[in-house]
Amino acid sequence: MTPGVIGAGRRRWHSSDGRISVARPGAPRTALVDALPAPVEFDLDRTAVIVVDMQNDFCHPDGWLAAIGVDVTSARSPIEPLVNGVPALRRAGIPVVWLDWGARADRANLPPNVIHVYDPEGTGVGIGSTEPTGTPVLERNSWSAALVDELERITADDDIRVDKHRMSGFWDTELDSVLRNLDVTTLLFAGVNADQCVLATLIDAACAGYDTIMLEDACATTSPDFCWDATVYNVRQCFGFTAQLADVALACGEVAS
Repeated sequence: MTPGVIGAGRRRWHSSDGRISVARPGAPRTALVDALPAPVEFDLDRTAVIVVDMQNDFCHPDGWLAAIGVDVTSARSPIEPLVNGVPALRRAGIPVVWLDWGARADRANLPPNVIHVYDPEGTGVGIGSTEPTGTPVLERNSWSAALVDELERITADDDIRVDKHRMSGFWDTELDSVLRNLDVTTLLFAGVNADQCVLATLIDAACAGYDTIMLEDACATTSPDFCWDATVYNVRQCFGFTAQLADVALACGEVAS
């Protein structure tokens, strides 16, 4: 009988000689990195990296955030670390998940508290509006919701893309199902804004039982400095660890070599 494979990703089963094996072969491949509040060791085969909201509307000089007067210089700071670090993670077998705003054109699944963030006066601007950029704000398949060019160029065909519709990527999305099908237990977090969508997703991940590591050099925020300080403090204190993507990429390379 020809051996077969059932399912996809790391949780796939194998069939042979009329039997089904649900065992996952191989010993753990562990990497150790400097982190806070303590150095942390993790299994590369059960780790994924989630890059949050590195999109034109948040990070491009012509995007929505810049158009309403926000300086997006800091939001662009994760680009270089991600360009340098993501390929190393991918070579080590770590799945790359691009988690981005991608709202429905009719906004039918968005509650008022989500719309209010972008349209506090209820005048019809914000998500889905073409004001003031000329392209629908954070709307799925629009330029606004696309990754910035520098990161789009480093994507791979087997990267995973998930559209989110809240500050947290775990609500009303398939993110949790995707991660569980990958047999992932540890999540590396990067992106913007660190104190908003990154933190909200990280907290939900921690509450769902995932191990979480925030990659400080690959995260940023356009919020005041105290928001960043509070985010880093709370991640270390309550939800997981903080580390540097550069250090993680180096550790992954050492294990993979």
